[in-house]
Amino acid sequence: MQASQSEEDVGASALRAAAQLRILVLGGTGLIGAAVSARLRSDGHDVIRLARSIPSRTDRAGAIAADIAKLTQEEDWLPYLEGVDAVVNCAGALQDSAQDSTAGVTAMGWARCSGHVSRGRCGAIQISAIGVDRPNPTAFSRTKSEGDTLLMGSDLDWVILRPVVVIGRAAFGGSALLRALAAFPVLAVPADARPFQTVQLDDLTESVAFFLKPEAPSKLTLEVAAPDLLRFEEVVASFRRWFGWKPARIVRAPKALERLVYGLGDAVSWLGWRPPLRSTARLEIERGAVGDPSDWMKTTGIDPISFQDGLAAEPPSVQEKWFARLYLLKPVVLGVLALYWVLTGLIALGPGWQGALDPLNAAAPAPPGHGWVVAGSVADIAIGLGTAYRRTARVALWAALGLSAAYLVAGTILLPALWVDPLGPLVKVIPIVVLTLVALMILEER
Repeated sequence: MQASQSEEDVGASALRAAAQLRILVLGGTGLIGAAVSARLRSDGHDVIRLARSIPSRTDRAGAIAADIAKLTQEEDWLPYLEGVDAVVNCAGALQDSAQDSTAGVTAMGWARCSGHVSRGRCGAIQISAIGVDRPNPTAFSRTKSEGDTLLMGSDLDWVILRPVVVIGRAAFGGSALLRALAAFPVLAVPADARPFQTVQLDDLTESVAFFLKPEAPSKLTLEVAAPDLLRFEEVVASFRRWFGWKPARIVRAPKALERLVYGLGDAVSWLGWRPPLRSTARLEIERGAVGDPSDWMKTTGIDPISFQDGLAAEPPSVQEKWFARLYLLKPVVLGVLALYWVLTGLIALGPGWQGALDPLNAAAPAPPGHGWVVAGSVADIAIGLGTAYRRTARVALWAALGLSAAYLVAGTILLPALWVDPLGPLVKVIPIVVLTLVALMILEER
């Protein structure tokens, strides 16, 4: 009996080993990619996550930093594909910007990668998007469709999953925007918003795990969605109830105001940020996100969790309430700080020149000259511009803290009377310091 049991254990271990795959997840630190990676690791697979940046030191296990859009030659992919049995492509870019290239991420880079994917048990799984095969005007959808077409024409064992709006415990982009809008007591509904469906992130990751099984079918294109059709305001209202807040007043947003907001989002994206409200988001909202999940449900056996059931499964934490309230406040905080520092420098160089020079001349035994005012003003402007640009924002914010401390120390030593000045030139530095600390705490995007 013991020998028989031992043989069964050996057989089970061998079966598990045979089912283990070495999987490369593209976009492995994004909303979908991170969840897919975690699920596949829990299934015992060896997961390598490829992403442009790794968000934290604690998230480096199995992660490689590389920009897919810059891997333009097939040989560029060889180091990342050695021994790989399957690739799961979760990478995507909503809109061209200073940081993102829709064509580079979703079509060109993927073209070079798929040419070298090893012919393993599954080959490739592409996380595409709903409606990319239908007429639409966005570069996001066109390039996603190009990536899908490329895969369909290959001799790999491929599966293309086209999810609708993905909802999970984590939030980014559109899902984060829906939560943030729920934090407002007044909801301005987009004028031309169309109904859409959602799918729970867990159902999407379950689908990926299913198609990585040796016996799973391939060469399928499936729309991934829960059947419920929802209105924009209905989803936001549901999030608001989930948070435990009173119903919001619903108004229709003027189209002119909408286009102004989306235009500002486009402009900010060229500074390296990824605001959820951009032209592509407007077009996708107006198109809606509706699919037929019947083939997906039949193939995988997954009974998708509805949007309402997904919310009811877990109560919100206080951290999620904070996130919802701070998400759209973040660009305001950063914008105010950037504007404050730039204007401070420009005013000192312009109409406030004499006002900036007089205290220095009064405080020092020998007038320090114009150089100090110029130097301080240039430093202020540099900090403001650095705060506005995503890649330099963190350094600029720390520089702002250092310069604020220098102003406080110098003012206290040279002109201590400024502490009791009715206009509070030194006292007002303290709230700026606190707001800068807040900006540093909420700066990370992922």
